[in-house]
Amino acid sequence: MDFGVTPKKQAQLEARMAALGLREADLQEKFIHSSGPGGQRVNKAASCVYLKHLPTGLEVKMQQERRQRLNRYYARKRMCELLEERTLGPQSPAAQKTDKIRKQKQRRRRRSSSA
Repeated sequence: MDFGVTPKKQAQLEARMAALGLREADLQEKFIHSSGPGGQRVNKAASCVYLKHLPTGLEVKMQQERRQRLNRYYARKRMCELLEERTLGPQSPAAQKTDKIRKQKQRRRRRSSSA
């Protein structure tokens, strides 16, 4: 499947999906018209991607880009993030990133209040 990204990014996504046990057969994919600004380009083409992971019931709707192929890539990437959050909990990469940012803000707040 071609998503219009570099082969390296596509290989990383496929490896991530395989590590999580996310198979293409488990995904239900629909293409719908996007909403928001963009006028004729948005109204004519069904570039918004809707993904549903049938075993877990997780749903993703992605309309980040105008191109359908890129939205398919981003939707699968987001689905991987959601599955990681669900299975790994606080050890998921997204949770660790938010925790790191929270700690940085806390540190900055302490520095600015003491100065």
